[in-house]
Amino acid sequence: MAASLGPLVGAIDQGTSSTRFLVFNAATAELLSHHQVELKQEFPKEGWVEQDPKEILNSVYECVERTCEKMRELNIDIANIRAIGVTNQRETTVVWDKTTGEPLYNAIVWLDLRTQSTVERLLKRIPGENKTFSKFKTGLPLSTYFSAVKLRWLLDNVEEIKKAVEEGRAMFGTIDSWLIWSLTGGTNGGIHCTDVTNASRTMLFNIHSLEWDPDLCKFFEIPMEILPNVRSSSEIYGVMESGALTGVPISGCLGDQHAALVGQMCFQDGQAKNTYGTGCFLLCNTGQKSVFSEHGLITTIAYKMGKDKPAFYALEGSVAIAGAVVRWLRDNLGIAKSSLEVEKLAAEVGTSYGCYFVPAFSGLYAPYWEPSARGIICGLTQFTNKNHIAFAALEAVCFQTREILDAMNKDCGIPLSQLQVDGGMTSNRILMQLQSDILCIPVVKPSMAETTALGAAMAAGAAEGVEVWSLNPGDLTAVTCERFEPQINPEESEYRYARWKKAVMKSMGWEASAGSNGK
Repeated sequence: MAASLGPLVGAIDQGTSSTRFLVFNAATAELLSHHQVELKQEFPKEGWVEQDPKEILNSVYECVERTCEKMRELNIDIANIRAIGVTNQRETTVVWDKTTGEPLYNAIVWLDLRTQSTVERLLKRIPGENKTFSKFKTGLPLSTYFSAVKLRWLLDNVEEIKKAVEEGRAMFGTIDSWLIWSLTGGTNGGIHCTDVTNASRTMLFNIHSLEWDPDLCKFFEIPMEILPNVRSSSEIYGVMESGALTGVPISGCLGDQHAALVGQMCFQDGQAKNTYGTGCFLLCNTGQKSVFSEHGLITTIAYKMGKDKPAFYALEGSVAIAGAVVRWLRDNLGIAKSSLEVEKLAAEVGTSYGCYFVPAFSGLYAPYWEPSARGIICGLTQFTNKNHIAFAALEAVCFQTREILDAMNKDCGIPLSQLQVDGGMTSNRILMQLQSDILCIPVVKPSMAETTALGAAMAAGAAEGVEVWSLNPGDLTAVTCERFEPQINPEESEYRYARWKKAVMKSMGWEASAGSNGK
């Protein structure tokens, strides 16, 4: 019998491009089983990115059921799953009807740009049009990226949502809230909550008082009664009300990048990780104090591991397009049938041959915060072929990481001596070697790349009332890692980086204003 495995913890990892459910052994942190479903993204107009909240929810149910089936085949007793953690793509905004449980519009995804005119209108109301006006309250610049402006757009443009708000039927949430409310019963007593990390991405949350901010809600004209209750990242929110895991508590909740920080065991001030997913996110733990960047990074809540535990903070460098550029080469240009094939194309040439690809599909995020930028491929000659473009796309991910690492080193004063990495793209060995070459420091990758899900499982398993996972430093299992050391000389690296910066400058100021691009 498999009961000897001891307590297990599940993690729902709801990302931008896919949903996964994973089950870990709480004692060893070993991944026992998982299931993954790729998700559709809809692009109804240029710059618009949407997903169907029902499809997202159904993908979660499917992943849970299929993983449980796989575990039965492995003869592992699913009754040993003691808790479930939720981790999610951040900022993506859902408004639903609490009486029917139905979404009132598609989810507006974090990458979406339709709110540029909303941002411009709001900026005009700020003295000096200062886009960092709320930096010391929220840690964030005014940008299309964060939830408040997406919610403002929905309230301005969707009749059904306006009506539902007036009639007191509307609920707002990021993906974590939509999932937890639905999984804990929905219209039948579902829990409407979020955690401090997800709340810290809305632009409505005061990261010091850890409460929704009435002044910001007033500024964005958002009725506070539609907001979820804010809880810690590790406590029992409610229990699963249907499916194979009915009755299991949901007791962990972290935005995906925060979960990866936890999964990489970055609990000390100064520890950092970079996650390569749809975008690229470098987070550095700054301890129990919030640090504000002078170099284009944002300040965010790292985690709060229990009701009575303190909040920890992080500096974050956010890059919008990383893995998404590979998906774009595959789906939009059709130069490869799979992500693996993109890697092979790049490997065949081993150089971009002077070609640079700035994938500013959603403008530029950190450290520029330049919404007018758009993607460019430059330095093309008659010699350039699809292999060079594939290589340039991988290089772009590495250069963007270097830019946010440089900013992080300036803000922290102590340069990182190595980079801890995780996320789907880290299985690409060429990318990892290239990353080390461009940063001129070693890149360290844990052999179990699912650190985001692991972080959510740790938070859920450590919650009061569950307590099957210890977060004491002495009890954390040592992780086996693979190291990539720089293999090119620093001069060549610097030369290529300088050319990249030149290319970035050429991508800027492309879109004059939101009004002009077919909206």
